[in-house]
Amino acid sequence: MHPPSTAEAAAWAEVLVRHQLLHAAVLTPGGQWLVQHRAESLVHVLHGPRAVVDLAAEIQHRIRTTRNRTR
Repeated sequence: MHPPSTAEAAAWAEVLVRHQLLHAAVLTPGGQWLVQHRAESLVHVLHGPRAVVDLAAEIQHRIRTTRNRTR
């Protein structure tokens, strides 16, 4: 398994924001990501593409778990 690239992390960030699963996700020049879950929430710093991909996986897991409980 290869480590995620910045492009892969950017694609995931875009999807999460577009589907309103995150309010914002911004890549800094230093390679960190600033992520905000809701407009009024605190900004979190993620360190690198791996952290963004891990967050996407965590959100997907939470969505699937919630869906399975409501069925």
